[in-house]
Parts: sequence; structure tokens; C-alpha cells
Amino acid sequence: MAVPMATISFRATIGVLAGSLLLASCASVSPESRVRAGLIDAGLSPRMAGCMAERMVDRLSLVQLRRLQSIASLHKSHMGKMSMDELLYKVRALEDPEIFLVTSKAAIHCSF
Repeated sequence: MAVPMATISFRATIGVLAGSLLLASCASVSPESRVRAGLIDAGLSPRMAGCMAERMVDRLSLVQLRRLQSIASLHKSHMGKMSMDELLYKVRALEDPEIFLVTSKAAIHCSF
């Protein structure tokens, strides 16, 4: 019994597509890990960055999280630890009240 060529082609396409999606999901980095890495790059301790990232990713949009990345890139040019006051000052300069509120609440929660 011969299998139609269209069926073989469809199955092969589905197999390639499924494999590609699997590889893409492995290569992608979660928003939480990106926020955590950005906060560490900004000078926060890994413990504090992890705690804050966990709270922030659920409360901010991806666009807002990307705006926060600019703070980490600013810090790289001024190596050293950034205090929480400095971080919040720079977050406020983004002029997005929701980003400031979420970040400051996460900082307060994670400080205890």
C-alpha cells in the first residue's frame, strides 16, 4: 500500500516545525532570568535581584521590562555596586509611575 507523497511531505514538515519550536524554546531565556541578570548587572546582590525579578515579571509588561534594561547598561559604564537609592532614582528617571511603583514595592518586600 503506497502512502501519498502529500502525506509524507506534510508529516516531514510537521516534524521539522516541531523540532524547530523545541530548539527555540530551549534557546530562549525567560523574562525573569533576564530581569534578574539586569538587576545583578545594575549592581544588586544575586539574592536581592532574584527576589525582585520574581515579583516584577508578573506585574510589568514586556515593554516596561525592556525599559528597565537601560538602567543596567548605564551602570556598566560606572562599575561598582549600585545602592537601592541609586537604582530607584534611575527607575524614577524612566518617568513611568508603574515601573517605579512595582520596583520600589519589590525592593521593600525583598529587603526583609
